[in-house]
Amino acid sequence: MQERFYLDPYATELDTYVQRHDARGLVLAETLCYPLGGGQPGDTGVLTFDDGRVLRISDTRRDRETREILHLVEDGGPLLAEGTPVRLTLDWDRRHRHMRIHTCLHLLSVVIRAGVTGGNLNDQSGRLDFDLPEGMELEREAIETALNQLIAANHPVNVRMTSGAALQAQPELIKTMSVTPPLHLPEIRLIEVDGVDLQPCGGTHVARTGEIGRVLVKKIESKGARNKRVVVALAD
Repeated sequence: MQERFYLDPYATELDTYVQRHDARGLVLAETLCYPLGGGQPGDTGVLTFDDGRVLRISDTRRDRETREILHLVEDGGPLLAEGTPVRLTLDWDRRHRHMRIHTCLHLLSVVIRAGVTGGNLNDQSGRLDFDLPEGMELEREAIETALNQLIAANHPVNVRMTSGAALQAQPELIKTMSVTPPLHLPEIRLIEVDGVDLQPCGGTHVARTGEIGRVLVKKIESKGARNKRVVVALAD
């Protein structure tokens, strides 16, 4: 299956066909739907058939063993036959907000220079947890100002590829302390915010930081002796 969400993260519609449909989920020949991973939710959308029928995709996951992308569809219909043609329409507004927030979290990891112990996002907000010494305080207004300055600078966001071996030689690029990139792979995807940041990431991102729009730092809280959680949200 071609992973079109990497080839063109801005594509919203795709004509494809069913490869397999069973109790685990629906596998398409190609897909626009990003599967749950790296703190980013799986995409949702609609399948439209030649006769006008529609079927909602309620979630997208990746099978841990086969690495196939499984589309989870709403109940109420029979299993689809192999080869059935469909038009896939992505829930674009939801995905685009994921892209904006995910890129913002990369910028947050630039503003706060500390190891990242966890993170998550949805279509409204996102958070990162940082490994910081006990008693160290973070200033909400200063973080918010720095984030919005980076966003307003409209830096290009690009994808670069590297190898596991090359990444091992640059451990400073790995900011996450809780999850290690698959260093055994011959190719690993890097997200570069031009002149600002470079780190491995499998998520989808906007093309320029200005696309994120203004953000708010909603909350800063302690989650342990050395763990500070920072929650950011889109202002609109």
